[in-house]
Amino acid sequence: MTQKRKTKRDDRPAKADDRLAEYLRVNHAGERAAQTIYKGQLDVWRRHAQAAEILHIMEQEQEHLDTFDTLLNDYKVRPSLLDPLWGAAGFMLGAATAALGPKAAMACTIAVEEVIGTHYDRQVQDLNNRHEEPELVKTLARFRDEELEHRDIAVEHDGRQ
Repeated sequence: MTQKRKTKRDDRPAKADDRLAEYLRVNHAGERAAQTIYKGQLDVWRRHAQAAEILHIMEQEQEHLDTFDTLLNDYKVRPSLLDPLWGAAGFMLGAATAALGPKAAMACTIAVEEVIGTHYDRQVQDLNNRHEEPELVKTLARFRDEELEHRDIAVEHDGRQ
């Protein structure tokens, strides 16, 4: 059973193995896209009744993105080469769905958050099965729960209709 690998010279994690590097890179890219989806929605909906909910979600997504920024650095993993594209595509998707109306924007949120929630759940299961990275597992489980909370908010706002 392995715990978080440490370097010999300090208390930071050692370089990530290929699977962990893939998880961190993909998670970072997904959080970049999700966070900018909500920026795009807010850009259209500044004074909309659901703007406060979108702002709440966007703030949590920013925390997720910041966490993965730190983890990429800690584990010496480069971000996706397409990172700028994910940001631009996310913003355009958010703005476009918001322009179509609240139900379209909430449907987008449901689709995105269900995929991300499932993605994090699979990573939690994999890392638990391999008895690796217990602190990362806790973070991924919390993020999964928050992503599913975002989905539930969208459902409450008629995203399935």
